[in-house]
Amino acid sequence: MTLLLTLDDGSVQRALSDAVELARDAAVAEAGAEQVGKHAGVHAEDAVSASHLFEAAVPGYGGWYWSVTVATAGPGEPVTVSEVVLTPGPDALVAPKWVPWERRVRPGDLGVGDILPTEEDDPRLVPGYVQSDDPAVEEVAHEIGLGRPRVLSRYGRTEAAGRWRSGEFGPRSDMARSAPAACGTCGFYLPLAGSLRAAFGVCGNEIAPADGHVVNVEYGCGAHSEVEVEATSSVPVAELVYDDSLLDMEAASD
Repeated sequence: MTLLLTLDDGSVQRALSDAVELARDAAVAEAGAEQVGKHAGVHAEDAVSASHLFEAAVPGYGGWYWSVTVATAGPGEPVTVSEVVLTPGPDALVAPKWVPWERRVRPGDLGVGDILPTEEDDPRLVPGYVQSDDPAVEEVAHEIGLGRPRVLSRYGRTEAAGRWRSGEFGPRSDMARSAPAACGTCGFYLPLAGSLRAAFGVCGNEIAPADGHVVNVEYGCGAHSEVEVEATSSVPVAELVYDDSLLDMEAASD
């Protein structure tokens, strides 16, 4: 190729550029005359090959082109067809970049009957035998089949805590910022167990919007157990009231 670049006087590239009809015939043979439009240009691939573009009249492929690559062995050698492919142009509608299914799943996607397995090396999980401070106890429990195979790792707990804190039942939600008091002082607040106990619990008030949900200790709502409202009459009443029944009646003098 280096030798051709040095010795070529331009005849090779001219031969490749002039092979429009050869390229069109190859595209027609591949797709049919009705799907091959007008010639849209040619560009060099290297010293001995070039690609001709033809507008593709294929249903559903607006902005695509038939790309026909032609090549030659050198000056004076015949030009032949290397390949014919359908390729997108700058304005073509193309499929989005492929994302593995495990990265496409979002909260709420799991439906009735669906199965969503976790990865073997999921960083959110660790073997169940590391959940205790006493390895001997956990080793025995694991051997006789007690407990869960895997539990949340420190990373998994931290990730969950961040998600819950920034969610609907976190301290910065609209409901929490307008609440008279926080969940941590509410009688309906049921703290979680373990390392998340200090920051999270479950609401047990059927009237509250968070009933049955994990809430942050700083979340709150108007259904707090210790909220007191001063009962007053909705009708204005004067401070000085006269009771006619207690008045003495006297006859008017002439």
